[in-house]
Amino acid sequence: MLAAMSDEMNTEAVVDALNRIMESELAGVVRYTHYSLMVFGIDRIPLVDYLRAQASESLLHAQQAGEMVTHLGEHPSLAIGPLLETHKHDREDILREAHEHERAALDLYKRLLKLVEGKSVMLEEYARGMVRAEEEHVGQMDKMLRNPGEIASFAS
Repeated sequence: MLAAMSDEMNTEAVVDALNRIMESELAGVVRYTHYSLMVFGIDRIPLVDYLRAQASESLLHAQQAGEMVTHLGEHPSLAIGPLLETHKHDREDILREAHEHERAALDLYKRLLKLVEGKSVMLEEYARGMVRAEEEHVGQMDKMLRNPGEIASFAS
């Protein structure tokens, strides 16, 4: 089965995309953990819980991407994606940075989907599921960045 897949798709490009996803998700673990430590104020507890859940989910996503790499008979990256410390830690700054991170992750999964579409059902369904999950994350963060009573989407 793996030989048939490599004839139909560019396995090297797919593995590269999966490794970039893994690196980005691992950076998300660090990013969301850091953010959760830097939240202060009246809404600290629910926001810390949310950010820590995002860190846990990022770790799961990194593991899933790594499993796909090894499924293809390749070696998962040991690198971690870029980490930016802006030293801005109010709630809105944290959410803006997290929103940017989620949008970048969405782009990585969309790139993977383009590489595997029509070539591997397993990888295509994986990529579609992750695009869906990342779209939900972007949407949730968009809602969290809106002012109370505002319906229009947050303008980044």
